[in-house]
Amino acid sequence: MQKKKILFVCLGNICRSPMMEFVFRAEAQRRGFGEMFEVESAGTSGEEAGNPVYPPARRELASHGICCDGKRARRLTEGDYRRFDLVVTAEERNSRAASRIFGGDPEGKIRRLLDFSARPRDIDDPWWTGDFRIAYADILEGVSALLDKLTAQKSE
Repeated sequence: MQKKKILFVCLGNICRSPMMEFVFRAEAQRRGFGEMFEVESAGTSGEEAGNPVYPPARRELASHGICCDGKRARRLTEGDYRRFDLVVTAEERNSRAASRIFGGDPEGKIRRLLDFSARPRDIDDPWWTGDFRIAYADILEGVSALLDKLTAQKSE
């Protein structure tokens, strides 16, 4: 079985998208679906490229038993569109920026994470709000809904 390739995207790839990547990995593993997915994250800006996960984001993940050691920020590339089956963004602004980088979204791969949830909305950037706990809760809500959708499709 071919793995579903998912790329999580935010602005800088140091807060929300790495949190999305590692929460997704942990939840998929916890549910017994870890081998079904290949996941990464990237940012629409190259400003943070090469930097590690922002310390408050790293601490929030660690408080839930999730390790993100070794993750370094990278910028989204045009080639990522071909490489990934699904591009999941933190907010609408990231979706628009990703579409510009990709030169469009002809296959409808770009989706906001919380569009999979019962309450579609953006995930506020904790870099600005300072509330990594709320960002984590929103990410877990979206990841759970996304996994429900993806694993339901596999079992049909």
